[in-house]
Amino acid sequence: MLNLFRPVAHIDRLPENQIDPLYKRLRWQLFLSIFIGYAGYYLVRKNFSLAMPFLIEEYGYSRGDLGVVLASVSIAYGLSKFLMGNISDRSNPRYFMATGLVLSSLVMFCFGFMPWATSSITAMFILLFLNGWFQGMGWPACGRTMVHWWSHKERGGIVSIWNVAHNVGGGLIGPLFLLGLWAFNEDWRAAFYVPAFFAMLVAIFTFLIMKDTPQSCGLPAIEEYKDDYPDNYDKSFETEMSAKEIFFKYVFNNKLLWYIAIANAFVYLIRYGVLDWAPVYLSEVKEFSVDKSSWAYFLYEWAGIPGTLLCGLISDKLFKGRRAPAGILFMILVTLAVLVYWFNPAGNPTVDMLALISIGFLIYGPVMLIGLYALELAPKKAAGTAAGLTGLFGYLGGAVAANALLGYTVDHFGWDGGFLVIILSCAMSILFLILAMFGENKIHKQRKIDQENAQA
Repeated sequence: MLNLFRPVAHIDRLPENQIDPLYKRLRWQLFLSIFIGYAGYYLVRKNFSLAMPFLIEEYGYSRGDLGVVLASVSIAYGLSKFLMGNISDRSNPRYFMATGLVLSSLVMFCFGFMPWATSSITAMFILLFLNGWFQGMGWPACGRTMVHWWSHKERGGIVSIWNVAHNVGGGLIGPLFLLGLWAFNEDWRAAFYVPAFFAMLVAIFTFLIMKDTPQSCGLPAIEEYKDDYPDNYDKSFETEMSAKEIFFKYVFNNKLLWYIAIANAFVYLIRYGVLDWAPVYLSEVKEFSVDKSSWAYFLYEWAGIPGTLLCGLISDKLFKGRRAPAGILFMILVTLAVLVYWFNPAGNPTVDMLALISIGFLIYGPVMLIGLYALELAPKKAAGTAAGLTGLFGYLGGAVAANALLGYTVDHFGWDGGFLVIILSCAMSILFLILAMFGENKIHKQRKIDQENAQA
């Protein structure tokens, strides 16, 4: 591991009268850094989708070709989120997160200012693969920060609030693209370089205010500070773990983690199958103009903000911290919204918009829950790797299929064939979330029995 990313060493604890005010101040500071920082990552992640209609028109690329290019982001991100997640578990998130965002922004500048970047499928594939790899440095750093600075009972709320950062960042791409078209004489490449400029500013902000663990600031572990110890908590969890220990002791042997990882593959196919192809689908089938498609893209992302918060609240309050039932409920509703989006005929843009907004409102709740669930299924020093496994499945199994499989399916079987793939994915995601729910119930029952035996 590069010395640049090495975790900050623990220092002597501060006097007791300084701990509470410093903890409160730093937690606000840390939340701002990971929220704004992760929103910045999404400013430079999905720009290519908005440029695709122009690439089809100007270069004559097929939908299948561009689907393969889009798949490179998902392949790289899935691998990176898993492998770089393991490095993140053993790194200082301040340097790790800022570095990834700077490198990702540089890739977008290449697309914006280098004509060769869009001159061939190969060039675009390589650049987007690099972008996907650098993007994998964002989520794990945020996950490491949250499990070190917020206790188990707080994480449902804090993760759901933080998770809307990607809706904020992803939604802003559309308006920033329109701003770039207006400011730079209808240059469609503004979809790349305008958001990249703002992402660079975010990287600087994140680097300036982010911190490592509480112990590196002279504070106690969050479990001690909040007197909130998970059932399997051990003081050894506060020491850095080896890569082998993380992978084989806490990740690969976790059956529930595998269930939600497979469910995540289907959830991501739906998420990106709808999002990435919205500009093309709305233009070709629903006769939307460029500005309407951009605003639809924006509304899809931002509708996820209240939906994610509601899903987190339901899982905490209605289902008492059990994540799978809330995910099942939301995925059933997603299925209904996709059917409306599919069967609504052209000429009813209001219904299309409402259906797209509904899908965005509903799909990000399960996305958040699976990430949160992964954080809760492993010790905090292994949290990035556990979440990385679900990301690996989500992007390699789900987003790649959404990009490449859907692109070629639509080329050969039309949009009806593409929507059949999405509906089947809805059903499979619900199935694996049900399996996770049964496993979760079994664990809760066993813990209750163990507690009763301990009290006897």
